[in-house]
Amino acid sequence: MKIILQRVSCASVTVDGEIVGSINMGYLVLLGVGAGDDKAKIEKAVDKIQKLRIFADENGKTNLSIADVGGELLVVSQFTLYADCRKGNRPSFTDAAPPALAEELYEYFIEYSNGKFAKVQHGVFGATMDIEIVNPGPFTVILENF
Repeated sequence: MKIILQRVSCASVTVDGEIVGSINMGYLVLLGVGAGDDKAKIEKAVDKIQKLRIFADENGKTNLSIADVGGELLVVSQFTLYADCRKGNRPSFTDAAPPALAEELYEYFIEYSNGKFAKVQHGVFGATMDIEIVNPGPFTVILENF
């Protein structure tokens, strides 16, 4: 599993001109599911995201978790995180999970996240999506190897 976690002051995802998910302060999660991933890894990832302290406290130090600030979560599936560009000019995606497994684990990520964050929104698996974010800082973290 590979995750790009972006701290946002707001974010939205649009499909065919319609906003399907939007949040205020929180995290945009770009989720790439690998061939060897399972529900246990999803749970570890969500628990890690919940506990990460990357929001500023009253002194400007990154000491607060998403729970501390009442933050929200926007989850978007992104298999392209598994692009292997080492050979040639066309990326290979052989390390990404097959679509059926990827969708199952993406849906489980959303399900497991519900109740752990102030609000959970998401994109549409397999759709072409437009994502808009305001990423103050910017503050972006890469998470993998759960």
